[in-house]
Amino acid sequence: MLSAWEYGVPQTRQRIFFIGILKSALTKKSLKELSADYISQEYSPYPTITHQLNLKNNLLSNINQIGQPCQAVTCGDVLLDLEEPDDAVDDSQRHYSKAKFLTNRSQGQAEIKLDKPGPTIRSEHHGNIEYRRLSLEHGGKIASALGRGLPERRLTVRECARIQTFPDEFQFVFKTTDYGVSASEAYKL
Repeated sequence: MLSAWEYGVPQTRQRIFFIGILKSALTKKSLKELSADYISQEYSPYPTITHQLNLKNNLLSNINQIGQPCQAVTCGDVLLDLEEPDDAVDDSQRHYSKAKFLTNRSQGQAEIKLDKPGPTIRSEHHGNIEYRRLSLEHGGKIASALGRGLPERRLTVRECARIQTFPDEFQFVFKTTDYGVSASEAYKL
């Protein structure tokens, strides 16, 4: 299982990869290496892990190639420099789901944590995109936003894209004379 946050992606996405190798295609040395309990980096089919989760205090720490700690990537690292949707020029930052907060604890009813990786961003949209910030009434915890009186809102299309490491040049919202893209369609893109 590979975890996105282990590779500098500020997202809690995990995926399982199965790799099949035809034994007859391997050299004797390769077969021995791949059959061992520990597979050396030279023979490992997986990329080198660059970030690790510190289970003791649930914080991320980045480990560079020579084993020294470095700063990890968090939601705050990728989101805090974005303008608020009403002030943004980027149409992907202006669009976000207007789905209301639901009192039941269903998917998408949580506020992201700026000091941790973000949620897994899904390709469907049914009003379940997580909140960039919640109001105090709904359990909001981002003191800097609450203190400035910023409104409760869900993640924008651009914020979702940044959590997935898309470059800002990648467009999700297209304007034409006859057709616009809704927030729901942009999230799917």
